[in-house]
Amino acid sequence: MESPDIQLLRIQDVSKLTSLAKSTINLWVTEGKFPKPIMLSATIRVWRPKQLKEWIDRQESAVETEKQL
Repeated sequence: MESPDIQLLRIQDVSKLTSLAKSTINLWVTEGKFPKPIMLSATIRVWRPKQLKEWIDRQESAVETEKQL
């Protein structure tokens, strides 16, 4: 079993994990609203789970902050 620290996720896995459409992920990456992928080749992009978890945690924190305002 691979350690989550060294695992790499393709966009379809990222989409399942975040419940975001692939098109939304692509748009948000270009807008700087989503973590940039690691480019393994011209057509293969991957993300590290830790990077995605940190992004999700920041989204949750932002929502909590807005609720407090």
